[in-house]
Amino acid sequence: MQKKTMTKLSVLLLAATTVLSACGSNNNNSKAGNTGGNTAASQSPDAAATDAKKEVSFSIGYAAGDPATKKAIAATVEAFMKVSPNVKIKDISETTSSAYLDWLKTKDAVGEFPDLVEMRDTEVFADAGKIVELPSDLLELFKDPPQVKGKVWNAPMSVNVPQGIIYSKKAYADAGITELPKTYDEFITIQDKLKTSGITPIVVGGKDIFHMGFWVNKFLIDDVYTKDPDWNSKRTAKTVSFTDPNVVQAMTDFKDLFTNYVDKGWLSTGDNQTASILVSGKAAQLFSGTWMFSQIKEADPNFEFGFYAVPDREGKVNVIGLPSPAGWSLSAEAAKDAGKTQAIKDFIRFFFAPEQYAAYLASINAIPSTKEKVIYETGEQMQAALDLIADPNVTKSLAINNWWGDNLIPPQFRNWYYKLLQDLVVKNGDVAGYMKQADTEYDAQVKANAQ
Repeated sequence: MQKKTMTKLSVLLLAATTVLSACGSNNNNSKAGNTGGNTAASQSPDAAATDAKKEVSFSIGYAAGDPATKKAIAATVEAFMKVSPNVKIKDISETTSSAYLDWLKTKDAVGEFPDLVEMRDTEVFADAGKIVELPSDLLELFKDPPQVKGKVWNAPMSVNVPQGIIYSKKAYADAGITELPKTYDEFITIQDKLKTSGITPIVVGGKDIFHMGFWVNKFLIDDVYTKDPDWNSKRTAKTVSFTDPNVVQAMTDFKDLFTNYVDKGWLSTGDNQTASILVSGKAAQLFSGTWMFSQIKEADPNFEFGFYAVPDREGKVNVIGLPSPAGWSLSAEAAKDAGKTQAIKDFIRFFFAPEQYAAYLASINAIPSTKEKVIYETGEQMQAALDLIADPNVTKSLAINNWWGDNLIPPQFRNWYYKLLQDLVVKNGDVAGYMKQADTEYDAQVKANAQ
């Protein structure tokens, strides 16, 4: 069973600049650059030995649906190869709007499963024997990484960050909105004011199926997971149902929001288009994660925006924020090659070296997962997100597909469910009827996976 403890951060204030620190420390205090200080790769005796050996190569696969993350990882790969000239990394990042799980399964089917892979569906691929445990000498980098079946399979790239409303301050001011909402009903009132002012309230990148999960899980967390974190396991055991009043309420709110306040072109809008739509003034708000902050600033450095979590009807704030087993994983095939394994371990140490890791975190506004202190500058929006994580009155949860152990859902169900909800909105369907379909499909997938 997954741990339900809240991730704690310490936030340091240096002069007038807000910086972020992960708690704990170890003996790795090097710089990640190629000047003066040691890199993570050069600190390792094994890395030095690797430099003297023949050329080694490995492939790396990761989800590229978010442009900022793709850019940050690509930059790290390039920096590593500069300090490790004998190592060649083949970048095979996912670049389609297909679900990442489906992309990985396709790569596996054609014999191109990455040697080092960003793993999100850890239990699925661990059970299939496609990945191995994280090498024991890398465990020292992290503090209490989540375990699946008593084993650590991932080097967590960061800690799960809250998702919330990224809003145009100008649009709010033009609509006469002077206070942030304290309840969900007040949030809806804001949507009506924005609509009346002549601007589309919300942009959604529904062309990318993963983007659908942002709003879907906001409502599931409010009405389902905050009250019962073990709901998934009970659904598998058939003791709860998608047709139960709490789920129907959550999906009714989802449908109503999309019907009344979301840009009509949401189904053909890509996630990578949402930042430009927001800054152009075509929409007032975007519901997403902190990784969008840098994209918005890149699209328009002068665009003024804020960030907040949408409260539930009772005025409680619930966000994604629990740890989950995800991150860099070593493929079982690559683990058979000692040279390749060592090169991958060197890359992982380089990735998490303080200076290099700080650059990665800053570029996507992420929260560090390492024991080693990592400091980088944060802005007003990221500080709001950090305050949510640090606030003991804010309930932390996970998305429907991020639970594990007994709460693991069938691996293909998430995408099927998100598409079902797209259909619900487009066809103005009956929520209760669609939830019956969800029950039927869920049970069928559980049965199929058990065979």
